[in-house]
Amino acid sequence: MENSELVLFIIKLVLGGIAAFLAILLWSKTRDPAWMAIIGGTIIAYVGVVVDMMTNLGMIVFHGSLVGGIPLLSLIFSVVPTLFYIIGFILIIIRSGK
Repeated sequence: MENSELVLFIIKLVLGGIAAFLAILLWSKTRDPAWMAIIGGTIIAYVGVVVDMMTNLGMIVFHGSLVGGIPLLSLIFSVVPTLFYIIGFILIIIRSGK
């Protein structure tokens, strides 16, 4: 892993960690489904960054199945946070339309 990649991972870890920490704080204060979906997406995105970094550093190795040539775990951590954001935004739009 090159130094520039390592710096990028450190930046992602620090900023993602702050976002995940704040999301968890907000989680304890709200029970709104829209916000819960956005919080879930943020936390899953951070877990994806951590898993990606550990995989690139060789700390963990996945021998999982491939979907269209893409590792399933990478696909999940790439798609699921965006799906949670979409759900949250749809719920907010539906609520504000009333």
